[in-house]
Amino acid sequence: MAALTPSQKGAVAEAQVAAAAIELGLVVLRPLCEGGRYDLAIDVGGLLLRVQCKWASRQGSVLCVRCITSRHTPGGYLRSTYSASEIDAVAAYAPTPGACYLIPIEEACLRSTLSLRLGPTANHQAANIPLGPRL
Repeated sequence: MAALTPSQKGAVAEAQVAAAAIELGLVVLRPLCEGGRYDLAIDVGGLLLRVQCKWASRQGSVLCVRCITSRHTPGGYLRSTYSASEIDAVAAYAPTPGACYLIPIEEACLRSTLSLRLGPTANHQAANIPLGPRL
């Protein structure tokens, strides 16, 4: 099987996050047009969460989520991060272990990369090493 393109990975992540939310009994909404800062809106008890979906790559016992977006402009590539005024959460799909994770924007705000630890650290450090929440 050929490697997926970045666009295909994004589409897979979005579909997996939507499916996970629907399995939890949540209502999932999609914008009618492309190009917005969020991919989905998820209705959680009358509150709509604007969610940006990302593919998470596994590196050992850590999932790496790139929270930066890039687009081509007349002046070259413009890279930007996400803020609380644009989205409420980042949802990451990790094909290995086949799970989705919901990260509040407060954890992802203005960061280019997030690391979610799946297991204990090799040096047994516990302070400041949160495990990622699953969707």
